[in-house]
Amino acid sequence: MTRIIYMEEQATTLDKDNKIYEEKILQEAAAVIQSGGTVVFPTETVYGLGANGLDPVAVKKIYQAKGRPGDNPMILHISSMDMLERVTNVIPEVARKLMDTFWPGPLTLVLKKGPQVPLEATGGLETVAVRMPSHAMAKKLIQLANTPIAAPSANLSGKPSPTTAAHVVEDLDGRVDVILAADQAAIGLESTVVDTTGPIPVLLRPGSITLTQLKNVVGQVLVDKGVTQRLAEGETARSPGMKYRHYAPDGDMILVKGTIPGVIYTMMDWMEKRKEDHPVALVPTEYLSEFAGWDVLDMGPIAKPEVIMNRLYQHLRTCNQKKATFIVAPLFAEEDDFLAVNNRLSKAAGYHIVPAMTPGNENREEE
Repeated sequence: MTRIIYMEEQATTLDKDNKIYEEKILQEAAAVIQSGGTVVFPTETVYGLGANGLDPVAVKKIYQAKGRPGDNPMILHISSMDMLERVTNVIPEVARKLMDTFWPGPLTLVLKKGPQVPLEATGGLETVAVRMPSHAMAKKLIQLANTPIAAPSANLSGKPSPTTAAHVVEDLDGRVDVILAADQAAIGLESTVVDTTGPIPVLLRPGSITLTQLKNVVGQVLVDKGVTQRLAEGETARSPGMKYRHYAPDGDMILVKGTIPGVIYTMMDWMEKRKEDHPVALVPTEYLSEFAGWDVLDMGPIAKPEVIMNRLYQHLRTCNQKKATFIVAPLFAEEDDFLAVNNRLSKAAGYHIVPAMTPGNENREEE
């Protein structure tokens, strides 16, 4: 049976001093981690499902709770640079520059695995993904547990990542030991992942820290083909979120790629063609009026990609609540700010991307 602890609510009813209560609960949660159990906790990106990252038996419990394939690497979360020494013996200069700039925060670095890290935590790889979160509760939990915590997103494998405690309870109640139900994730999208083991850093998964921001710190950064393409059969996933279909709603989903007028026109055309399937459209704020009479979800303004990023997983879960059997959304212009959103949308749709049509000329695809 899962123990669900609603942090803010319990703090006001059980203890006037929120910090004292929070410390007590986190000590109890840390003890669960130390004893080989599983704890869901909030971070600034999404909620994580954590266990002792140096205990192979505990790590396997994460795979079991999520229904996650064993070759999908996890991220080890640390609370200090001293703890980093327990997961790797090699820290390249480029990695140090990125740590100095973005840690603690939503950046995961792939490093050479140290001998204490079990292969169960790395998907069988000799590299390890490491992050130091900035969320105060996450950092305190890791500190109290006194061990790196392996923690993928706290959802059933393949489903949209959880940005609220309600999402976690929906997926994992009864499958984990403890859920620390707290605030909504500030960012709402998983961390940026960069491989620093080679001569040139490689972006493996885009996130809120953009490619431009990375280049401003270290110069050249390559982009792995898995960021924009599906991995081929048999290819190894070097980062979480690369290999399998992720973030997916229950219904069929397609993305429309092209210039905005054509994208909007084509999305409405698909809504009309699939109107018997209870279609739902994810639409930027600026174009909501074009979809009057249809079931739509406001993605946020195109001028604010961070808002679109923050709302994405909530919208995909809302589609499930609406029992939508068909979902259509835009694929945004291939700009740095939308690289992460496009990556998650593409995976959610299983890379089902169609070109936009030109209004008034339905048989011609846009270039």
